[in-house]
Formats: sequence, C-alpha cells, structure tokens
Amino acid sequence: MVVNPAIDKGGRASSAPVAMQRILVALDQSDYANNAMKQATRLCDGRITGIHAYAARLHDRRFKQMEGGLPERYQRESEMEHQREVHQDLIGMGLGLISDSYHDAAAAVAERAGLPFARLSPEGKNYACLLEAMQTGEHDVMFMGALGLGAVAGSTIGTVAERVVRRAQMDVFVAKDRRIDIGDGPIVVGMDGSPKSFGALMTALDIARRLGASVHVVAAYDPFYHYVAFNKISTVLDEEAGKVFRFKEQEQLHEELIDDGIARIYQAHLNVARTEAAAAGVSVVCELLAGKPYQAIRKYVEQVQASLLLLGKTGVHADDGLDIGGNTENLLRMVPCHVWVGMAEHYPASDVVAEETIMWSDEATEMINRAPEFVRAMARTGVIRQAQKEGHTFITTRFVQDVMGKMMPGGGGDDAAPQSFERLEWTADARAMLAKISDASLRENIELRAEKSARRDACATVQTGHIEPFMVEATLQDNAAGAIEWRSASLARLNRVPEAFRDQVRSGIESFARKRGITVIDAQIEDEAFANARMAMCPEPKAE
Repeated sequence: MVVNPAIDKGGRASSAPVAMQRILVALDQSDYANNAMKQATRLCDGRITGIHAYAARLHDRRFKQMEGGLPERYQRESEMEHQREVHQDLIGMGLGLISDSYHDAAAAVAERAGLPFARLSPEGKNYACLLEAMQTGEHDVMFMGALGLGAVAGSTIGTVAERVVRRAQMDVFVAKDRRIDIGDGPIVVGMDGSPKSFGALMTALDIARRLGASVHVVAAYDPFYHYVAFNKISTVLDEEAGKVFRFKEQEQLHEELIDDGIARIYQAHLNVARTEAAAAGVSVVCELLAGKPYQAIRKYVEQVQASLLLLGKTGVHADDGLDIGGNTENLLRMVPCHVWVGMAEHYPASDVVAEETIMWSDEATEMINRAPEFVRAMARTGVIRQAQKEGHTFITTRFVQDVMGKMMPGGGGDDAAPQSFERLEWTADARAMLAKISDASLRENIELRAEKSARRDACATVQTGHIEPFMVEATLQDNAAGAIEWRSASLARLNRVPEAFRDQVRSGIESFARKRGITVIDAQIEDEAFANARMAMCPEPKAE
C-alpha cells in the first residue's frame, strides 16, 4: 500500500511507507525472536523469509584450539580421534539440524497465517550474515528479537540486534517484549521534521490501518540544555572575553530561540504530521514534549503504554558519517515496547512544493545563514512554511525578520527589554531535595535545569515543583548500582497515577522500599507504601 506518495526536490520518490511484501525474520527460537516472527505474520502481505546463521567454521576452530586443554582421559590418540569425529558430526550435521528445526517452527507459524515461507541458513557470524542478506535487495524490512538465547537478567538489547540496527540500510523492527502484540497499546512516532521521521510516520500510518491501532506523534525539544551550557560557559569567560563573544546577546538569543522559536518549529512539524495523517485517512494524537528528547519520549511511551515506537535511524542534525542518532540509540535500549528503526524517507508535499516554488533574495539567505547552526535548518523550514501559508513566492529580509519575530517574541531587536540571567533563590524544601543527589556534577546540572524551569514559569524562586520532574532520572542514575526493579503489574498500576504526580509517587515508593532493604517492588510493597503515606498525611487522632 502506498499512502500519499510525494516527490522530493531531487525528483526521488519517497520510500515510505515501507513495503511489507518481503519480510526477513531472524530466527533463534528465543521468545523475542518468536514474537518478532508473530508480528511479521500479522503485517506481511507477501512472503516471509526466515534466516538463521550458524558458525560451523568458528566452532571447529575453537574445538581445535581447546584440544590441548582437554582432561587427561581425552589425551590418548584413539580417544582424541573419536572426539574429533563426534565434534565433526556436530559441526557437519548437528548445527544444520538445529537450524532446520528453527525454520520448521517458523514455517508452521507462517502456514497458520496463510503465508509462504522461505529459508536461509548461511554459515558465518550471526550479525554479518543478517546484514549480507539485507544487502541483497530481496527484502523490504528485517524483523528480529532484541535479545537471543543468551539473554540474562538486566539485558536490554543483545549484541547481534545492536550491531544489525547500527549497520542496517533498511528498516528494522526489534521485538523488545516477548508477548506484546503491535496494537495492544498505541503506536508512537518520534517526530523531528527530518525525512526519516516523516518516513517513520508514514509507515506507522500504514501499520495502524492494517491493525486498527491508534497513532500518537510526539516531538520533543530540550529547553533546559542551553541555559545549563551558558551558565557553565560563564564560569570560564573573563569580562573581556565575554565582550568579544557578546555573551549576553548570545545568551538572550538562545533563550528566546529555545523557549519560543524551536517550540514553534517542532509544533509546526506536528501540524504537518497531522495533515499527512488526515490525507492517509488516519486520525492521530499529537504532543509537544519538553525535556531531553529521549527521556521525554521514553516517559511518554511508558505513560500511554505504547506497543510500538517508530523512529528515524538518524535525525534532523545528522551528518553523512553518522550511523545512528543518539536519541534513537538510547530509546532502542530504554523503552519497554517494540521499536521500529527507520531508514525510509518521506517528504511532505507542502515542503516539497515550497522548496520548488519559493525563491530567496541573497540578503534573506545571508540573514538566515547567520542563525546558529544547530537551528538554521529548522528556522529555514519555519520561514518557508509561513511564506507558503501567506502566498509569498519570494522571501525578503523583512519577511524573515517578521517570521523570526513571531517565533521569538521580543526577538532580540533594539527595543527589546534585556532579560536578567541572575541566579534564582531556592526555597528550603527545593534545596533539600537537590541535596539528596550525591553526584556533584549531576546535582549542578539538575540545579540549572530547575532554575530554567522556574524562569519558564516566571517564578522568582525555585520551588519543589520545578525540581521534581528531574529527580526521577537523578535517582535512577544515583542508584544505578542497586537499581529498584518494578514488577510489570506494579509499573502498570503506577502509570495510572496522573502524570503530574507520577514521578513523586514513584520516588516515594522507591524511597519506602530502600529504607526496608527491598529492591523489587510488587503490589504488596505498593500497598504498604500507600498506607504509610496516608498515615503520614492523616494520622489517627489520639484517644482522649
């Protein structure tokens, strides 16, 4: 199925949504791989090819290397020759039989779904064989498990899955849960305005129509990072260097650009995504999230109990040498739901038309190029979209100024009132909460982020509500060595707590558990923690 195909400015057809006619599935009979196979049958409208690689030569080489270290009873010539024959049988026939059994099990699943099934059993390293098969051009998408038979407690993604995703030049579905089906919860798409993020959106819309699932599109930006960065820079710049760097002007520009400009640009990406979805006949939920992108998206995924997260493999800031974006890499490891890492690209028709029909004056081009490099592409997109909205086909410096003024109220113009960047006062409760973070570097980072949060609320003091959103991540990092484990049912129960209070409730329950030396939170611990909290808030009256 092709949804709303578009042609980019180079004349290339958009490659999304990804075709589901030739799905390649990595097999190893683990629960994760088996679920990947199940999800493939639910989406495939063509043929499934199973692939299992076995490293016969590697096993043979390792056995020969170990011969000299075998126990004494194996050191006699006759016994050694016998063991070599036994091992040769294992290498020659045994590994092949194991691979065949994996294929037989997958073929039965495909047959029940009424799908033809093909077999690949290459010899060699797992990840290398998978990549080689993906490079033949005979498959549309790879489905694989996040973990294999070697999974141990605490594992998030196996080395084979990680190596394949990092090197793949096609879309890869990674089964992160052994039982969840796509559609058991919403499908979430991470949107940053890049062609790959729009490609992920178009694939998500296709999957949603096939399975009747709901789609949420989220865009996340970090309004706190540059406040932290500029405050750190200010500690090393002397007065003269600050004047040369025009530090206060730079700080003012970034404050306004981050708080208003980037938020508006990301909201524009969401608006375009909603338009694209409507054209495909799918209604979507769009959310603009503030915070470190991978953390904000992870929290959202957990909050809505998503079944699948789709992400572009690289984002809007990628260069040609980047193999995988940092946010995508972190989310691949962290989220509990399935992850789809996309290489397919899509170019919204409105952006393509605008790029082809709108001209820029040399002066306007020079002006937009003076924008900080990290937002230049986004600022250009914002100007083009506004020009198209107003019907302009030629962009002047005046128009750029008008648009940037709307993106950045107060815009850094000559008449703009200077903003104060003096450090804020803290309430005693907020300062006490900050003091709980043992890592000094992390504590300073959280301190500046909380101050930025207070400034966004136009508060003169930092209060507990400004630091609480950052405390869960701080607590997790502070206690990485002895992390608290949540049972799935307890975590689902926690996710029903309103978001505004969830982090505080989680922190309270984990604190209650730590005081009792408990590292696993189940329903009983939750109940005891809630009861303890109620007692603290509403103590029973003393008898007269």
